[in-house]
Amino acid sequence: MNSALPPDSIMPATLRAICADITTLAVDVIVNAANNTLLGGGGVDGAIHRAAGPELLACCRALNGCVTGEAKITPGFRLPARHVIHTVGPVWRDGGHGEPALLAACYRNALELAAQAGLESIAFPCISTGVYGYPPTLAAQCALSAVQETLAYLSDIREVIFCCFSEEERTRYANLLAA
Repeated sequence: MNSALPPDSIMPATLRAICADITTLAVDVIVNAANNTLLGGGGVDGAIHRAAGPELLACCRALNGCVTGEAKITPGFRLPARHVIHTVGPVWRDGGHGEPALLAACYRNALELAAQAGLESIAFPCISTGVYGYPPTLAAQCALSAVQETLAYLSDIREVIFCCFSEEERTRYANLLAA
């Protein structure tokens, strides 16, 4: 908590949805929807690895992978973002195999890791909605709920961006944020 301000003057975090390439955002940290190896892949993961350069791959090799729902942090290297938090979302099976809890853990653990590192602005992609098959509307509802619940006890995060790849995704998040 910022000790320069009395507790009742803490400003809540700003939450917003945008349609953009997450690798271009000049925020403290972007979140990578990674696979368990953390060694790059397709979609957002591949784009982040390409934009950050080979140093990111070398750094990720030393992390020895990541369990689904957990998160690990690295420098951003050649990205405008100073850091990357890698998290592994669940593969959608049918919703009855712990997928909602694992997806919520991705958002919660990424926010907690960002706060521990003293970071104030964070951008999330739509975790698990690509090749992992999580239904986009359910994923957006879970993401927003997990972020709001986590921000209730993290006072240092000032901005959360839901960085969407399509206008359809951005509209989905914007509608949830406006509700």
